[in-house]
Amino acid sequence: MWNKLFPSRFSLLKTFTIIFLVLSFCIRLVFLIWNFSETDTSVFNLIFTFLIGFIFDLGTISFFALPYSIYLLFFPSKFSGSLLDKIITYFAYSLGIIIFVFSFFAEITFWEEFKRRFNFIAVDYLIYTNEVVKNINESYPIPLLLGIILVAFLVLFFITKKRGAFKKTFKANTPFKDKLVSTFIIAVIVSIFSLFIQNQDSEQFNNRYNNELSKTGIYSFFAAFRNNELPYVKFYKTIDEQKAFAIVKNDYSKNNEHFVNPDKNEILRTEINSDSLNQPKTPNIIFICIESLSGKFLNSLGSDLNITPNLDSLANNSLFFNNLFATGTRTVRGMEAITLSIPPTPGRSIVKRKNNQDLFTIGEIFKQKGYERNFFYGGDGYFDNMNNYFGGNGFNIVDRGRGFLLDSGIKTKRTNIEDDEVTLENAWGVCDEDIYNKVIKEADKTFNEDTPFFDFIMTTSNHRPYTYPEERIDIPSGSGRNGAVKYTDYAIGDFIKKAKSKPWFENTIFVIMSDHCASSAGKWELDVQNYHIPAIIFNAKNIAPQKIDKLCSQIDLFPTIFSLLNWDYTTNLFGKNILKMNPEDERAFIGNYRKLGLLKDNKLMVLNEQNDYDFYKWNKNDNSLKEIPLESNFLNKTISYYQVADYLYRNEGLKIK
Repeated sequence: MWNKLFPSRFSLLKTFTIIFLVLSFCIRLVFLIWNFSETDTSVFNLIFTFLIGFIFDLGTISFFALPYSIYLLFFPSKFSGSLLDKIITYFAYSLGIIIFVFSFFAEITFWEEFKRRFNFIAVDYLIYTNEVVKNINESYPIPLLLGIILVAFLVLFFITKKRGAFKKTFKANTPFKDKLVSTFIIAVIVSIFSLFIQNQDSEQFNNRYNNELSKTGIYSFFAAFRNNELPYVKFYKTIDEQKAFAIVKNDYSKNNEHFVNPDKNEILRTEINSDSLNQPKTPNIIFICIESLSGKFLNSLGSDLNITPNLDSLANNSLFFNNLFATGTRTVRGMEAITLSIPPTPGRSIVKRKNNQDLFTIGEIFKQKGYERNFFYGGDGYFDNMNNYFGGNGFNIVDRGRGFLLDSGIKTKRTNIEDDEVTLENAWGVCDEDIYNKVIKEADKTFNEDTPFFDFIMTTSNHRPYTYPEERIDIPSGSGRNGAVKYTDYAIGDFIKKAKSKPWFENTIFVIMSDHCASSAGKWELDVQNYHIPAIIFNAKNIAPQKIDKLCSQIDLFPTIFSLLNWDYTTNLFGKNILKMNPEDERAFIGNYRKLGLLKDNKLMVLNEQNDYDFYKWNKNDNSLKEIPLESNFLNKTISYYQVADYLYRNEGLKIK
C-alpha cells in the first residue's frame, strides 16, 4: 500500500509527507508535556488524542501533496530530471518545508499566549501585520529565531538529499497508471476533508487541552479563515422566534420596564430612574478599559501577588463589583459588550463586522444627555476596526493617527497623540501614562467649554511585550505579565492623583473595568474563572463604598451607572441595573467565538456551533465543571438570549430608531 501510494516518481513527496507527520507529532508531544498536568492523560484518551491528531495531519498534508502529485501525473516522463523539472521541484519542496518549520515555530509562540492551536485570532493577525510584526520583534529574539528556522530547513534539506529522494524522483520512470492511482488516493483524502470533515470534529473530549492537541495547526488556521462568522440560526440550537422574544421580554417586564412596541420583535423599552427626590445628574464619566486585567491579579479578589495596590485601594473606596464576568476573550468582544450591552455574538465581534455603524450604543444615551463622547486609544485605532466602529457610532477619536484614515462616510473629529506627547511606545501603542496625560489635556479643553464628557479609554501596557517606562515600579520593563500589571496599576494611581488637582475632578465619575482576562485557556470548553474581571465605580457622589457580590456581566455596568445618575431613557440594551437585581436576576454571559454560555446559580449552559449543548454544574472552589441532567427552561432561556441578540443584529434591531 505504501509503495502504491508513493511509487518511485513520488519518492520526494513521500519524504515530504514523513517530515510533516514527524514534525506534527513532535509539536503535539511538546504541547502535551507543556500542559501535562491539565491534560487528560488516561491511556485511552491519550492514544485517541494522538490518533485523531494523526488523521488530521494526514488530511492537512494531503492538501499540500495534491498540487505536486497532479504536477507529477501530467509532467511528461521524458522530461523527468530536466532543468525545468528540477527548478520546479526544488522550489516547491523548499517552500513547503519552510512553511512547515515556520508554522511550527509560530504555533509555539501562539500556544504560549493563548494555549490554543491557531484560530480566528491568528487569522486577524494576518490583517494587522504592522502591530503583530512589531510585537513579535519586541517580544522575541527575531534574528535567533530566523537563524533556527534556517538551520532547521538546511538540516531537513540535507536529510532529504542524503536519503536520495531527489535522485529517485528525477530518475524514476513510473507508469502513468501508477501515478494516477497515487494522485487519486490523495485527491480522495482531500475531498473527504473538504466535504465531510470540519475542524471541530477533532473535539471529542471533555478536556479542552485534549481537543486542542488533537488538532493540526495549519488545518485549524484555514478552518478559522473560512469560518470567522457564524450566523446563529444556521449553526446553533433555536426555538420558535416568538417564544424566544417572549422569554427575553419577560425578564425585563418584571422590572417595571415598559416596551415601546410590545407586539414587535424588539426589546426597545423605557427606563425610569428619576422621581421628585432623585433628579438626573450629569457628571463627567471617564471609563478606563484595562487590557487583560484578570480578577486573579487583585488582592481584593483573592490574590497574594501584591501588584495592584492602587486598584485595591480604589476597590475599598468605591462601588466594587467582585462577581462580574467578561463576555469574551478579546478586546473587541469586551468593547461589544460594554458599548452595545449585548450577549456575545458567535463568530467575529460586531466591532469588526460590516453594518456596525449608527447602532444604539451607550454613546447614544450620553448624546441624548448632552455629552461629548471621546474614544482614546494609544495605538492606531484602525487596528481591529476600532476607529470605524467608534467613529461610526458618534465618538470623537483620539489616537496616534499615523496615516490610517477612517471610512469616507464617517464624520467625526479626530485628534492625534503627537510624538512630543509620547514617553514610551511599543507595537500596540503609547504607555498608559501617556494616554492618561492626553485624557487630562482633552478634559481640560472640554471643561472650559462647559460640556459634560464621556471618555472611553482603551489601555495597552498590559500586553506583550510588557514594556513600560523604567523606574516607575520595582519590576524591570519587559520582564513579564506581573510587571505589566503592576505598571498598569501604577499608571492608574498616578492618573487619579493628577485628576484630583483638576477643577473637573469633583464632578467626574471614574469607571474601571477590564476588557477580558489575561488568558481564558483552561481544561474546560468555557473556563469560568478565566472570565472573572474587576469592575469599579469611583467618586460617585452620595454613594457609599460597598462590595457588590451579585453575579453579573460586563453588559450590566453602564445600565447600572445610568440608574445611579437617575436617568430616564429609551433603550434596547440587554444589560440590567446590578444594584436592583434580585437573586433570580443574577446571571452572566460568557463565550468565545464558537461557544456561547449562560452562567446562573452555579450552573453553566454551553451552546455550540454543531446545533448542540452541554449543561454543567460549576464548582467555584476548584473551577471544575460536572455534567448534570438537562433543565429545559435553562436551555430555552440560554437559546433565547443569544437567538434574540443575533436576530436584532441581522434585522437592524440594534440601529438607532
